[in-house]
Amino acid sequence: MPGSGNKKKEFHDYVVDSLQRVGDISTKKMMGEYCIYNKSKIIGDICDNTLLLKPTESVLRLMPDAKRASMYEELPEPKKKVKKNKRRTMDGTGR
Repeated sequence: MPGSGNKKKEFHDYVVDSLQRVGDISTKKMMGEYCIYNKSKIIGDICDNTLLLKPTESVLRLMPDAKRASMYEELPEPKKKVKKNKRRTMDGTGR
């Protein structure tokens, strides 16, 4: 789609300009989209010309009725961590 990259950049610039009131905002392009940082901490993403914010306490307090979405339509179930047993030596120290 010709010009779609330009629309992404325009939306990116609009979001960054709007968020500058919050503080030190920066972005990093990753996989064709943008991660948004405030003081070097990730606070959200810009994906498909949509702003996605991490659902932190302050975001939920300030935007309780905001529509929630994910970058991915369907996320895989997280794998359960398997607890590894420590090997024991003859003296029982585990070294």
